[in-house]
Amino acid sequence: MAKAKNAQIKGRTDGLVAENRKSRREYSVEDTLEAGVMLVGSEVKSLREGKANIAEAYASVEQGELWLINSEIQTYAGANRFNHEPRRRRKLLVSKRELAKLSQEVERAGRTIVPLKLYFNDKGRAKLLIGVATGRKAHDKRENEAKRDWARDKARIMKGR
Repeated sequence: MAKAKNAQIKGRTDGLVAENRKSRREYSVEDTLEAGVMLVGSEVKSLREGKANIAEAYASVEQGELWLINSEIQTYAGANRFNHEPRRRRKLLVSKRELAKLSQEVERAGRTIVPLKLYFNDKGRAKLLIGVATGRKAHDKRENEAKRDWARDKARIMKGR
């Protein structure tokens, strides 16, 4: 009973707090990885209310650690003077092997680490789904959209038969 209550965010039962919808359009995601997020108490309370934005965020490997940069978690009203800074850098928790793999992939030309989803797992811990991606050009975006439209039209035509 208590676990189900903790997992609910603004009426959601899946624990999703924020999603970067533009990431799949702007980037071609090749590999995904789940990372823990190091947070303070007021940030967790704010996440439980669903007050987060990762649309403009990115992850970076700096000095042997993985950091989430430019993400916004709004201040929590009940925290008073113990509140957090909304756009502070947050450390992402991954194993050494995963960090080494990520840093090698980022060193290749045109790759970046993009946050895809911020959510609470079954244990009630904040997790961030990150993806190693390459940026798409404008013509790639149009081509991808045309394929998606054709698949939708094809399904509509086949349904009518």
